[in-house]
Amino acid sequence: MRSRRASLTLAAMMALAASSESQLVSAAEISVLCSNGFKAVMEELVPQFERASGHSVVVRYGVSTLLKREIDAGQAFDIAVLTPQLIDDLVRQGTIAADTRTPLARSGMGIAIRPGAARPDISTTDALKRTLLSSSIAYAREGAGGLFFADLAKRLEIADALQPKSKITTTGEEVGESVARGDAALGVLPLSEILSLRGVEVLGPFPADVQGYMIMVAGVSSKSPQRAAARALITVLTAPAAMPVMQKRGMEPAAATEAAR
Repeated sequence: MRSRRASLTLAAMMALAASSESQLVSAAEISVLCSNGFKAVMEELVPQFERASGHSVVVRYGVSTLLKREIDAGQAFDIAVLTPQLIDDLVRQGTIAADTRTPLARSGMGIAIRPGAARPDISTTDALKRTLLSSSIAYAREGAGGLFFADLAKRLEIADALQPKSKITTTGEEVGESVARGDAALGVLPLSEILSLRGVEVLGPFPADVQGYMIMVAGVSSKSPQRAAARALITVLTAPAAMPVMQKRGMEPAAATEAAR
């Protein structure tokens, strides 16, 4: 009953957002460049938005830093969903309209393993260090999880020891594939990405005293011809009724101080 009530509330909210925008724009195609970290949420909410609004949404997913390079090279888009620093850089460049910068959600970092594999202890920082030093590890070089993990390894003073056992990939999907095949025992990714991958499961989050977060922020292109429709989609993604979807996908509201410039 609760799930059905939440779905009805979400549908009503989407219809309201669509209705408020219908006075400004007819059915539009919205182009979105979206970080892999927000993929699972988009895949659930976008079809509902399309049905309620009449708009169509074309989403291309990727690593935030790689998507940012495409934008810098002239790639057109209506909405970008990236990490805060990258969105803020686009705002400074005038590529994203400053008044559209909108924090969406955050996801803690976690470790992926193969289903049925031994579950080593990562409950404390000391236990985490022991597990990392005795395991092979995959992470994406320029992904949010990889950047977090490379910095953490330096802070824990184990970076040199981990280097020979690390498998560095380009994308989070490749991290999941590496773990699923057994090429690496552990994979470091945001929890939201682990939950969306096949062949792996969550071992657990990083201990609280060393935990980090991937924060997702949206912005509308200053050149977008579909600004009203794009704003309607962002309204849906940030509405309270969307929070159960976020939570199911390993995300939570981003604290204002974290997502601030």
